[in-house]
Order: sequence, then C-alpha cells, then structure tokens
Amino acid sequence: MITHWPAPAKLNLFLYITGRRPDGYHNLQTLFQFLDYGDQLQITVNQSGSITLLTPVAGVADADNLIVRAANMLKQAAQDNHRLSAHAGAQIAVEKNLPMGGGLGGGSSDAATVLVALNHLWQTGFTPDELAAMGVKLGADVPVFVQGFAAFAQGVGEQLHPAEPEEKWYLVAHPGVNISTPVVFNDPELTRDTPSRSLSTLLASPFTNDCEAVVRKRFREVDELVSWLLEYAPSRLTGTGACVFAEFDTESAARQVLELAPNGVRAFVARGVNVSPLQRTLRGD
Repeated sequence: MITHWPAPAKLNLFLYITGRRPDGYHNLQTLFQFLDYGDQLQITVNQSGSITLLTPVAGVADADNLIVRAANMLKQAAQDNHRLSAHAGAQIAVEKNLPMGGGLGGGSSDAATVLVALNHLWQTGFTPDELAAMGVKLGADVPVFVQGFAAFAQGVGEQLHPAEPEEKWYLVAHPGVNISTPVVFNDPELTRDTPSRSLSTLLASPFTNDCEAVVRKRFREVDELVSWLLEYAPSRLTGTGACVFAEFDTESAARQVLELAPNGVRAFVARGVNVSPLQRTLRGD
C-alpha cells in the first residue's frame, strides 16, 4: 500500500551568529517555524531487501541522495538492534515543491520524513531523540524536522528548545539564484559577534538575520526581492537564502501582494505552523 507523507518547509524567523568555533563552524541562535507547504513523499514498504528511489535527481547518484541515505541509515540501525529483517525494503517517490538551495530545508525535511515514516511503517521503535541523533549525521537541520515542533536552536543548531512563535501567514519568494551556505559563512564581512540573548528577549525584539547583509551585497537578485517585499510588509532572508519571506496577519493580504510579484519570481503563500504537518500525519490528525 502506498502511504503519503509531508516534508514541510521551514523558515528561520530570526538568525543571529554569536561566534565562530575553533572547528570553523559558527554558534548561532535561530527560531525555526514550519510551513503548511512542502514536498510530498510516497512510501511503499516491501520485502525486496532494498531501497528504491522512484524519482532520482539528475546529477545526484541515488546513494548520495539524502532520502536514500536516511532510509539505509535507519535500516542498518534497526538491523543492528535486531528490530528489522534483512528483507525489509521500500520504494520512495518525492514530489519536489521546494527549491534546491533555497534555505527552506527541503533536502533535510525529505530525509527527516523518511526517518519518521519508515520508523512507523517498519515498526522499528526508535524514539524521536534517537531518530534526531541519526538525522544530525545527514544535516544540521534534520533534527528539528524529526522532532516536529517549532524550536529555538542554539550551538550549531543542534540544541533545540520548543517554542511557540505567532503563527502568521507568509509570502515566500525565490529570486532564482542558488546560494551555497559555506560561501555565506566564510564571507569575511559576515557578522559573527551578535550577543547571545534569552528567547524571551529575542521574541520581544524585531526579528533580523545576520546573514542578510552579506547575501544582499553579493546577490543583486536577493537585494531587489527584499527591497520589493519591504514595500508591503516586514521581510527578510531565511537561513542563508536564497528564499526571502514577508509576514502578514491574513492569507488574503499575502495573496494580494503575491499577485503583484515581478515576472520570473517563483513565490507561494503558506501558513506558519508550530506543529509540523509530518507530526499531524503521524498522529492521524
């Protein structure tokens, strides 16, 4: 039987870089919230003993695809713990709605959905914390998608604390450029000394993103898109980009601005949610 699972997008409602570590990674403070919009996965478990990706990505070997890696990681861990037979397999197809390299967490969300869904379908019994520990080996953002609740993240993003920011409506737009996260974090002009603050202080302050100034300077398309959105609503970069978002109190207000989007801009309107659509699917909501 084919089962259907959402892999939602995320936004970084704020992102502050508080220091650079000796290993080259950065300490940060960020607030993750999910969107009721994202990729869709179809998963069919079987007894083939293999993981088959029905929708390969051009230029990416299946063995390197995060979806396949997540499935194989879970299968290996389950077999090591004598929770799954060697005959267990799965066919996976993904409907990609989220842009690659957009800062919306698409690849990480896909991987997290595979971990959560196959853990349920195979009945391997791993806890969310155990799945998150697997997921962090695939990407720093995977654990927040596994846990499925809006979160305040610290450290390199691995220290998660549940949070409940206001659930607003967002217009999310992609400027048509692909931005490499290492390029942003290695930029000499990047702000790296924002003081650490408590979540209550941050929630009471205007939300900003320390990566935005560097990205807008380096990528004209992002600068133009943020400037356009700021005419209508508070707007900023998510993650290291390339997507930017504007926040609204109502869906209709967001859709009115969407209709004015410049030619060539890919954009959508979605609701911010503090409980992931993946969690709601898992619970049968």
